[in-house]
Amino acid sequence: MGLSKEAIIKGVDAVAATESRLAAAIEASGYPEPRIRPEGYETLLRTIVGQQVSVASAAAVWSKLEARLGKGCTPDALIATEFDELRACGLSRQKQGYARSLAELVLTGALDLQNLPQDDEEAIALLTKVKGIGRWSAEIYLLFAQGRPDIWPAGDLAIQVGVGNFLGLDARPTEQELRDIAKPWSPHRGAVAIFTWHHYHVMVM
Repeated sequence: MGLSKEAIIKGVDAVAATESRLAAAIEASGYPEPRIRPEGYETLLRTIVGQQVSVASAAAVWSKLEARLGKGCTPDALIATEFDELRACGLSRQKQGYARSLAELVLTGALDLQNLPQDDEEAIALLTKVKGIGRWSAEIYLLFAQGRPDIWPAGDLAIQVGVGNFLGLDARPTEQELRDIAKPWSPHRGAVAIFTWHHYHVMVM
């Protein structure tokens, strides 16, 4: 379960109390709505299916997969399905490799999504053992599905542009610069990230 609206407001207000430029951005853009995804295998599989395609295309592929594999496209069903059948559902060779990697790690118990390490970096390291799940995807999962309060996806372009905007920076900060900028915002960086996406869409686009 992701961060609730109350948790987001509490988090951004805590940071805004010491960062007047964030406070001004909240005044201009308002508070964001929560971003919540279900915890578990299905959310990560949907992440793989949705990579580099439109939302509509991803939904169409997922619908075909569920029609063939059953609701949730369970790991057992996915592993048991032949390449050509998955390809007919719209899953490319590369994405099939990613999906099978996820299914195998879940089935063997190497990836227990209900018992990820409490340490965020350890959890990210474990999630990125799945082929096709990079740091950004792991961070998004931990923030949206588990509601971890201090996740900071500093490699996200919209986060970089949004923070650069409300801080009045001359240039978009790099990933490392953004990590350094946000250190004082811990342990509320997840709430600030959700606000920044909202601010980006309201004020920057």
